[in-house]
Amino acid sequence: MFGFLKNTETRRHRGLPFQWRVFALCLCVSMFIFPVAAQKKQKTGKEPLFGKAMATYPINSRELSGACFYLVSGHGGPDPGAIGTYLDHKLHEDEYAYDIVLRLGRELLMRGAKVHFIIQDKKDGIRKERILKNSKRETCMGKAIPLDQVARLKQRSQKIDELFLKDKSSYKRAIFVHVDSRSQGKQTDVYFYHAPGSKQGKRLADRMRNTLQQKYKRHQPNRGFRGTVSERGLYVLRNTRPAGVYLELGNIRNSRDQQRLVLENNRQALAKWIAEAIVADYKGKK
Repeated sequence: MFGFLKNTETRRHRGLPFQWRVFALCLCVSMFIFPVAAQKKQKTGKEPLFGKAMATYPINSRELSGACFYLVSGHGGPDPGAIGTYLDHKLHEDEYAYDIVLRLGRELLMRGAKVHFIIQDKKDGIRKERILKNSKRETCMGKAIPLDQVARLKQRSQKIDELFLKDKSSYKRAIFVHVDSRSQGKQTDVYFYHAPGSKQGKRLADRMRNTLQQKYKRHQPNRGFRGTVSERGLYVLRNTRPAGVYLELGNIRNSRDQQRLVLENNRQALAKWIAEAIVADYKGKK
């Protein structure tokens, strides 16, 4: 029986033109080869500052290729910045600003940008906890952060300018992330500041504000968004070469604003939305 089937198949193939037999063979081979070839290896990068679990990141696009960013989280080292109280725990401005800066930097790197983290803590990494423990480990790219405010601001401004002069990128921006401190009952939105007369700084700040306004309208339609853009003669904005934006992410003493900080998903959302605004500004730079 099996011999009969074999002979039948042999006679059937002998009846096919040679060209068709070659085509059928090529088709079978391609079914195995092309799926493998189509699976391109995911490009990745590595940044130890993100912590062991998050150090490796995927490079999903090149939409920020040619862009360079100087990311600065407020305060750090001997100065924790503003302090709030949440469920009997202390919230320190420098820790939350730093976590959001790391998340923002990762979002930018995933889009092909070059990123400098001016303030660094080699131990923290990107954290998931609500209560981020305070430390004094932060440095200005390896150098101790001065306690004196003017010396501290001068140090980070000089580091930015030093890197700025070496970078060959066509688009360079500095982003300063802080958390405000006002009376406990004062709820605030995200505020964006740029140096007086800085057209590039204002344009980026406007992009950020508009993006966050759209996101809040989509995700929290009944909330509203009252964040503003304005000029402010802050030392780091006036004394650094790249155009910059200084962000105040909320009132660390207000219970509603604290939710923006203590919830990991909210910190990540802020970072992602700011990154999206930066992409829009970069694409529209001309």
